[in-house]
Amino acid sequence: MRYYGDRLKYIREEHDLSQYEISELLGFKKRVYGNFEREETIIPLKHLNFLCNYFNVSLDYIFGFSNEKKYKNMKEEVNTNLIRERLRKLREEHNLTQKDLAKILHVSPSAISEYERKAKLIATPFLYDICKKYHISADYLLGKIHKPQYYKNE
Repeated sequence: MRYYGDRLKYIREEHDLSQYEISELLGFKKRVYGNFEREETIIPLKHLNFLCNYFNVSLDYIFGFSNEKKYKNMKEEVNTNLIRERLRKLREEHNLTQKDLAKILHVSPSAISEYERKAKLIATPFLYDICKKYHISADYLLGKIHKPQYYKNE
């Protein structure tokens, strides 16, 4: 399943940049960025967020959750404290235990616990999966926007 490569390629080409130029910007070899764009390797969230900020687009746009490129008053920084709060709140709103959510998302319960307990950046596939499953904005979960955005699967 492809979930960000096509939009990364589109936005890069829209800005008339090569994979080499983007890889230089990120400090990677060209083939590493090419693997991200082809989704042969998962792009770490910190690099994906950097590209969203560079291209002035939302994570929701890159993930294909929204065709709106950018939200009003969107922050550049990811807020790890808000990730913890918002993830726990989302889980509780759906009456799920950490173990339940872990099973649904095919991760270990300790991974859910770590995300809710520690101020750390979550993994790109986890972010995508939880947002897709619960129709919630990635930008909201990451604290980049204040107001929750919900979307429908198409």
